Amino acid sequence: MSRLPLHTLETAPEASRPFLEKSLAANGFLPNLVASLANAPTALETYLSVGAINGRASLTLAEREVVQITAAGIHGCGFCVAGHTAVALKKAQLPEALVNDIRDQRRLSDAKLDAVAVFTRAVIATRGAVSDAEFTDFKSAGFDDAAALEVVLGVSLATLCNFANNLSQNELNPQLAAYRWEPKEQAA
Repeated sequence: MSRLPLHTLETAPEASRPFLEKSLAANGFLPNLVASLANAPTALETYLSVGAINGRASLTLAEREVVQITAAGIHGCGFCVAGHTAVALKKAQLPEALVNDIRDQRRLSDAKLDAVAVFTRAVIATRGAVSDAEFTDFKSAGFDDAAALEVVLGVSLATLCNFANNLSQNELNPQLAAYRWEPKEQAA
């Protein structure tokens, strides 16, 4: 059960309703993340606005989904791993084995996508203060300065939705059940 109220179009604060309508139209259902973010209209607006901006980045959809799934896995957000797994498989048309490797934080068979995953992990681990070698490796994989900043943008989007889900303890919507993911136990 979610810790925060899950709003509907009828119960949401007035300022959240246009954003709920937009999400419902885009998804065909109201993701529990959005329903819980509706408790804070500015948080919901930020999530949807930054998501739309991230969608205009020079990174491909597949590369953006690598950032989102990698960050969600690190942040332990099963809801976001599931949601972005659906996007990676259905919209980005990534192979299931590759998506499973992203979810499990393993090396990826696609060198360019692996560079995105490795750089994303470095950005999170160092809070953006990646080493010169990590930055050079990312750029050597065919990325530029803008792409590096777009990884940071993707991590910022992921942080908002991952942390909001972790705070809310949102249950997975039935529409995402096939993509369920649970964080692996961390060694002490």
